[in-house]
Parts: sequence; C-alpha cells; structure tokens
Amino acid sequence: MSESEIPRGDPFALFDEWFAEAGTSEPNDPNAVALATATPAGAPSVRMVLLKGHGPDLSGGAGGFTFYTNAQSRKGGEIRANMQAALLFHWKSLRRQIRIEGPLSEVSPEQADDYFHSRSRASQIASAASQQSRPLPGRDDYLARMEALEAEYAGREVPRPPHWTGFTLTPQAIEFWLDRNARAHDRRKFTRSAPGAPWDSELLYP
Repeated sequence: MSESEIPRGDPFALFDEWFAEAGTSEPNDPNAVALATATPAGAPSVRMVLLKGHGPDLSGGAGGFTFYTNAQSRKGGEIRANMQAALLFHWKSLRRQIRIEGPLSEVSPEQADDYFHSRSRASQIASAASQQSRPLPGRDDYLARMEALEAEYAGREVPRPPHWTGFTLTPQAIEFWLDRNARAHDRRKFTRSAPGAPWDSELLYP
C-alpha cells in the first residue's frame, strides 16, 4: 500500500486498538513496557515495568499511562528528581512499537492502596520486603524478610509501604511504528502543545 496504514485520528483510540491486539498475540505480558528515566544531570537508565492503567480520562482528563513501583528504587529516585520519562512498547508478534514521552505525576495514596491490595498476597509480601535496587548480601536475606512479614501479618491485611506508589505519564508525544517491507517502515507521530490540547500528527521518515 502506498498510503500510511496508521490513521490520524485519536492516538488514545489507536493505542487501545493496538494494545487489545497485543493482548491476543503476545505470548507473555503484553502490558510490558520499557520505562526510560534520567537524573537531573541527564544520565539515562531504562528497565521494563508493567502498564497498569491507561486512557484519555487519566490525569484530570489529559490522558495518561500508569505504572507502579518502589519510589526508593533507582527509577523512583530518578523520577522524584526529574519528573519526565519515556515509554516504549514493542510487540514482536505484531511487528509494532509505540513510543510515548511526557511529564509524570504521582497517583493518590488511595489509588496506590487500591492497586496494591488488588495484587496477590504473595506479590504484596514480596514488594513490601524488597529494598529495591539496594545491594542484597544473599537471596536468603530477601526470603527471610518475606517470611518475617508473612508471620507478622498472618491473618491480617498487608499494609502498603508508603514508598510503594504509582506514577502516570501524561503524553506530550506518542509515536506509532509499523513494520513494512524492505525496512520502509510506517511512522506517525502525534504531538500536542499542552495537556488536553488538540493533537497534531505527521508522518516521519523511517
């Protein structure tokens, strides 16, 4: 086809379409996304996280993409110091990717509580016991912390650690990439001047 297969329209609606397709085609974790952060001095780092919420109604109606983490981890420290990030979804089964860039905001304690307690109890214990990104003398130390918490909260709800929280990225730019023959790939980038402003879009050379 000579025309772009990526429509103009609404990038959130297009994300929903591609995300739903990935849910049926990806063998594991279609919501896995690479999260890139940076220090105030500009030193970057990247890791995989899981997308736990998205849509045009987040961030006060500006739209957003939400993930959760330990705010005392390396990425948490970088986020708190520099509230900007980028996300990259790559679905190999579909030969598609989506890049998203914009500022971050922290979810409310109530939202963090709700998501934390929606997880399995084992996941709650594992998260509460983890001093994420800090040196670990041996795996037995981590397992012992988990066992101690399990005993402490036997028969009771595991409280969410105050440093376990979520962040929502409000996109300023969303780029869709679609594999095409002979590496003549299809790329469309959506941008807006401010949260909630209308989207502009343009095709990019691959």
